[in-house]
Amino acid sequence: MVADPETGLRFAVLGPVRAWRDGAALNTGSPQQRALLAALLLRGGHTATAAELVDAIWGDEPPQQALAALRTYASRLRKALGAQALVSESGGYAIRTGPAARLDVDSASRLAGEAEKSAHSGDRHRARIVYDEALALWDGESLAHVPGPYALTQRTRLEEWRLSLLEHRLDLDLETGCHAEAVSELTALTAAHPLRERLRELLMLALYRSGRQAEALAVYADTRRLLADELGVDPRPELSELQQRILRADDSLTAPADEPAAPTLVRPHQLPATVPDFTGRSAFVTDLGDQLATAEGRVMAVSAVAGIGGVGKTTLAIHVAHQARDHFPDGQLYVDLQGTSATPAEPEAVLGAFLRALGTPDNGIPEGVHERAALYRSLLSGRRVLALLDNARDAAQVRPLLPGTEGSAALITSRARMMDLADAHLLDLDVMSPEEAMTLFSRIVGTERVSAEREAAMDVVAACGFLPLAIRIAAARLAARRTWTVTTLARKLADERRRLDELQAGDLAVKATFELGYGQLDTEQSRAFRLLGLADGPDVSVQAAAAMLDRDQDVAEELLESLVDTSLLESAAPGRYRYHDLVRLYARACARREDTADESAQALSRLLDFYLATARTVHTLERPGERLVEHLEPTACPGLDFPDQGTAIAWLFTEAPGILACARQLACGPTLRRAADLLLVTRGLAESGSNVHQYEHAALTLRARAEEEGDPRAEGRCRIVLGVLHTQAGRFREADADLRHATVLGRTADDRVTTSYGLNMSGVIANYLSDHARADAFLKEALDAFREYDNQPSVASVLCNLARAELGAGHVEHAVDLASEAVVIYRRFGRGMRLANGLYTLGLTLSDAGRADEARAMFAEALTLFREYRQRLWEGMTHFRLAALSLSTAEPAAAARQAEQSLAVLRGIGGSWRRANILVLLGRSLESIGQHGRARACWEEALATYEELGSVEADDVRTLLASVSAG
Repeated sequence: MVADPETGLRFAVLGPVRAWRDGAALNTGSPQQRALLAALLLRGGHTATAAELVDAIWGDEPPQQALAALRTYASRLRKALGAQALVSESGGYAIRTGPAARLDVDSASRLAGEAEKSAHSGDRHRARIVYDEALALWDGESLAHVPGPYALTQRTRLEEWRLSLLEHRLDLDLETGCHAEAVSELTALTAAHPLRERLRELLMLALYRSGRQAEALAVYADTRRLLADELGVDPRPELSELQQRILRADDSLTAPADEPAAPTLVRPHQLPATVPDFTGRSAFVTDLGDQLATAEGRVMAVSAVAGIGGVGKTTLAIHVAHQARDHFPDGQLYVDLQGTSATPAEPEAVLGAFLRALGTPDNGIPEGVHERAALYRSLLSGRRVLALLDNARDAAQVRPLLPGTEGSAALITSRARMMDLADAHLLDLDVMSPEEAMTLFSRIVGTERVSAEREAAMDVVAACGFLPLAIRIAAARLAARRTWTVTTLARKLADERRRLDELQAGDLAVKATFELGYGQLDTEQSRAFRLLGLADGPDVSVQAAAAMLDRDQDVAEELLESLVDTSLLESAAPGRYRYHDLVRLYARACARREDTADESAQALSRLLDFYLATARTVHTLERPGERLVEHLEPTACPGLDFPDQGTAIAWLFTEAPGILACARQLACGPTLRRAADLLLVTRGLAESGSNVHQYEHAALTLRARAEEEGDPRAEGRCRIVLGVLHTQAGRFREADADLRHATVLGRTADDRVTTSYGLNMSGVIANYLSDHARADAFLKEALDAFREYDNQPSVASVLCNLARAELGAGHVEHAVDLASEAVVIYRRFGRGMRLANGLYTLGLTLSDAGRADEARAMFAEALTLFREYRQRLWEGMTHFRLAALSLSTAEPAAAARQAEQSLAVLRGIGGSWRRANILVLLGRSLESIGQHGRARACWEEALATYEELGSVEADDVRTLLASVSAG
C-alpha cells in the first residue's frame, strides 16, 4: 500500500508490513517486531494476550525469554507509532487504527463490498473498476518476510482472498466483453495456480469467446489430466458442463444479453439538434415512433425512410429520434453515410467511429469490417441504443451497422427504397402537403407577414415544389430581408419558373432552391462556397479551408460560419465543416460555371500543399533528424506548427480521411508527385494499423496513375509505400517485388530517396525471408546511399536491419554492436518514434547474447514509445519479443502472458504469418507449464497458416506436434 499524504497513521500488510505517519515511513523494526505489529493489526483493534502473541510469533517453540522479547518489541513499536496507537491492557496489547481506511486490509474489504453491491445492482463496469482498486492494494506477497505460524496462516488466507477477488473481477471481464484481454492474465494465473479449477473455467470461456475453440477444449483436457495425475479426481461438474457446451457451440456462451459488453460504460448522445420549427408529418412521426417504441423485447427494430433529396428525411428522422430517446437510455449513435457522394462512407470506418463512441480505445478496435461489426454487436448486447444511419447508399452499406440485438434499433434514411433490407419497416416520404408547406413557411417568415399575402405565399411554396429544404431556403431568404414582401419573393421565383417547370419536384428542384440561397451570398462567400465544395474529403477543418481559399484563418472561419448560417454548410464539430452531399454537387456545378479550370485546380493544389507541409512538420517531430523532409516536393503553403509531438500526431490521425482523399483526388498531372510525397510522409498512418484500407487504396491509385503518366519518381515512391503495407500484412513476396521495382525506378529518376529507402526495405524483406546474405548486400548499399546525403536516422535504421541480418547469420556480438551504434545515433536526435525501433532491435540482439535484463529494459522503453506513437503493430511485436525473452529465461508463465498480450494487440493487423509465429511461441510457453493440449491447439492453427502461406516454418511446427502426445 502506498503511503497516503493524509495526516495520521496508516498501515499495510498486503505486501511488506509497513507504517507511515503523515506520509512519512516509520521503522517497523526486525522481522519478529513486524510479526507482532501484523498480529495486532489483523485483530481489528481487539486486544491480544501476551500468550497469544508469543504463540503467533514463535509457535510451539518460543525462546526462553519470549515474554521479555515481546515487551521489548512492544516498547519499540510504541515509540515508533505513538503511545496512543499501541496500548497495553488486560495483560496484552492492541492497536487502535482509528478509521477503517487506516489499514489496507480494511480498505480492500470496503472496496470489495462496494464492488459486490455494484455487481448486484447491475453496474458491472463500475464493479470491475472497484475490484481493480481493491486488488491494486496488494504490493506483492502479503506479510512478506514476516515469520511465525500466525503470519503463515494469515498469508494463506489473504492470498486466497486476493484470488477470490481476482476471480470475481475476471468473471466481470468476461461479462463485459473483455475476453481477449482476460486470456493473457488467465494464462499466467492458471500456470501459477494449476489446480484452481475456477481459473481454468474462466480461461476456457475467455478463449471460446475469443474465437479459439480448440484451445478452450484443450484447457479442459489438460485440466482433466492434471487432476487425475496430482489428486486422482475428475474435474468438477461445472468444468465438464462447460466443455460440453463449448462442443455444442451453445449460444448462451456468448456475452450475456443482460449486460453491455463494453470496455467502459459510455452512453453516446450523437443526435444532431432537432429543428425547433419542425412542421407536419404527424402520421410519419407516429408511425416511426411506434416502431421504435417496440424495440424493447424485439431482436431489433429497423425503420428505413426513403425519398428524394431535400424532402426532409433527415429532419424527420432526427425529430423522431429525439422523441424516442427515452426508449434508448444507453445512447444514440449518428452518422452521415454520404450515400449520394462519389465516395460513400465505408462501413469499416463508420464502425470504428461507433466503437470509439461506445468506449473502445483505439488499440482495441480490430481491422476489417467483419471483426468490427462483431465487436459492435457484442458491445450493444444487453444495451438499448438507437443508431440513426443517415443518407445511406444501399442496404449493403447499412447491414454491418445494424445493432442486431434485442432492445436496440436502427433508423435509416436513404434516397433508395431498401426492399432488400430484411424485416425493415419501410416508409416513403413524399413532398409536404400544401397545408404543411404553408405552416412551415409561416413559422420561418412570420405568421403576420404570410397572412397578409397568403396567395403569394402559396405561389412561393408551390414554386418550391413543396420540398421542405427548398421552402426553408426561400423562407430564410425572405426572413432576412425585411424590405421584401412575399410577393417580391414570389415574383423572383416566377422569373426562374422555366427551370422549376422542368425540374418538377425531383432532386433538381432542390438545386433550384440552392440557387436562392447562393444568390444571397456576397463575392467572398460565394467563392468560398464554390471552392470548398471541390475537395473529396468528408469534411474540412478551418485551417485546411483557409489554405484552399488562400485567406487568413480568422477570415476563413468567418466565411465558413456565414455559410453555416445560410444552411449551405454544416458545422460537423467545432472548427470542422461539411457539405450535405447535394449541396456539394451544387457547389461544384457553380464552380464549373463561374470559375476557370485553373482557379479550381489552384484551390485543390493549395489544399494539397497544406496537407503536405503540415505532414512534413508532423514527420519532423515524429522522426527528428530524418532528412526525407528535405527531399519532398516544395509547397507554397507553410502548413501548421505544433507545440509538441502529441498534438502533431493527434492532428495526423484526425485529418487522415481528408489527407487520403486528397491524395487520391490529386493523383494526376502537376499534383501527382506531391500526392505521392503526401503518402510517403504520412506512412505512419499505415504503420499504426489505422486507416490501412483507405491508405492502400490511395497508394494503388497513385501507383497506377504514375505508371500511366510515365513518372518514375512518383511511381517509385508509391511502391515504397506499398512495400511498407505489404510488409506489415506479412505479404513479403509482394513487398519484395514492389521494393525491387522501386529501387530500379529510383535510379532511373536519380531519386536518392526512393533508391535508398528501396534498398533498405529490400534488406528488411530479405531478413524476413531468412536470406541474410542478400539482406547484407542490400543493406550495405543502402548504408552508403543514406550516408551520401547524411541522413543519420536512416543510417541508424540500416544499422538496425544489418544487426538483424548478423543475428540471422549467427554473429551475435557484432549484431549487438551495430544495434548499440544505431541507438546512440537515435538518442542524439532526442525522443522519437525511430528510437523505439532502435531499442527494439537492440533488445533482440541482447536477448540472443544472453543479456536478458538489459534486453528487457530495452523492450520496456520501446514499448512505451510505440504506445505513445500509436504504433500498434510494433507494440504487439514488442510483447512477442518479451514473451520469447521470458521463455528463454525459464519464465514460461510470463512468456504465455506476453504472447497473449501480443495476440490481443495485433487483432486484425500484422498478417497471418506474424500471428502464426506468436501462436508457436505461445504453444511453447503453454507446453512448459503443462498445458499440453492447449499448446497442441496453438501449433495446429499455426501449422495450417504456414501451410497455406507455403512458409518454411511449417516443418518446425510439425516437429513440435510430433513431440506432443495426442492425449
